[in-house]
Amino acid sequence: MHEHQYPAFFTATILSWKHVLKPDKYKQLIIDSLRFLVVQNRVIVYGFVIMPNHIHLLWKINPPFAKSEVQRDFLKFTGQQIKNDIKKNHPAVLEKLVSTQADRKYQIWERNALSIYCYSLKVMQEKLQYIHTNPVQSHWNLAAIPEDYYYSTARFYELNKDDFGFITHYAE
Repeated sequence: MHEHQYPAFFTATILSWKHVLKPDKYKQLIIDSLRFLVVQNRVIVYGFVIMPNHIHLLWKINPPFAKSEVQRDFLKFTGQQIKNDIKKNHPAVLEKLVSTQADRKYQIWERNALSIYCYSLKVMQEKLQYIHTNPVQSHWNLAAIPEDYYYSTARFYELNKDDFGFITHYAE
């Protein structure tokens, strides 16, 4: 099965591209959730970036876990935690996240997150490069150079600095 053999480039977007992930506390929630998945041996994380309105991950699902279940649980958990914090601390923002889905009142993540398998080392390197240069793009301007943006794995790869403690180098 591909989901256990190859890493995947995974992208999840906030509903209507709203900048819900701008506060560091939500970025940290995503990092903590990724750490949990690694500690539970559900995934191997090779790279990530957390942007104001989306995330990119380079990860591999470990057997016997199913890709669909890991992705669903990760997005559901992080979405619920973010929603609960917004409801408690920023109630006006919640009204911008009203869902059109019949099964929920509010929605944090867009449905149908993107997941593309990386069948070669070259593709993994390209995806990591894309992930790491995302914050320095002119329309974001979150950092001057990739390794200056804390909420990504650029520092891990460029400076050999492991700020998170759960990243695996793609070449391992």
